[in-house]
Amino acid sequence: MVQSRVLVVDDEPKIIEVLKLYLEKEGFQIASAANGRQALERATSYKPDIIILDLNLPDIDGLEVCRTLRKQSNVPIIMLTGRGEEVDRIVGLELGGDDYVTKPFSAREIVARVRAVLRRQASQPAPSETLTIGDLAIDAARYEASCSGRRLDLTTTEFKLLSTLAQSPGRVYSRMHLLDAVQGIDYEGYERTIDAHIKNLRQKMASGQCGCHIETVRGVGYKLEVDADAH
Repeated sequence: MVQSRVLVVDDEPKIIEVLKLYLEKEGFQIASAANGRQALERATSYKPDIIILDLNLPDIDGLEVCRTLRKQSNVPIIMLTGRGEEVDRIVGLELGGDDYVTKPFSAREIVARVRAVLRRQASQPAPSETLTIGDLAIDAARYEASCSGRRLDLTTTEFKLLSTLAQSPGRVYSRMHLLDAVQGIDYEGYERTIDAHIKNLRQKMASGQCGCHIETVRGVGYKLEVDADAH
């Protein structure tokens, strides 16, 4: 069996040591980086399947590392933060992070989160014909979406969100329903993290001229609507 490669980025040697111990015990291959510059270099050379990224790094801030990585790759990122402010977590998710864990944490929890994120990424929906809504095309088998023939650069979470909303245009989906759809019912995340992913998705759809848009239904959730002038 091919071992998944994990890149652990943290400036605290003890955290790297503990995570390396637990992840290797569970069969993962581990590489580490102690700062943002090393993280970017090793993300290129090591080509990890998932990255555990501390946001509070000494040279290049973890948020900037995440922003840079997202310009190059859709590799899943689990963010570690000791910051208590919700805004830091939301910003990280808006930049393309897939999950976050607040310090102090259990190493077993990290292992569980890594497995869950990799499992979500690996799960492929049953092949079907391309779903078309307005000028938006969603290919579930290829995990690709395009607007007016131009491919959208979506993270796995964004793609699953869009696919869920596109199943029934006009239907209102609650935040909890969307969270279950993209993270799995065993995920104990915060519902409002969906807002960060929706914000990213909206921006990408707006630049792509999709002929449809995501509407907020105040106090309930979100729905996908076709533009009046769509083809």
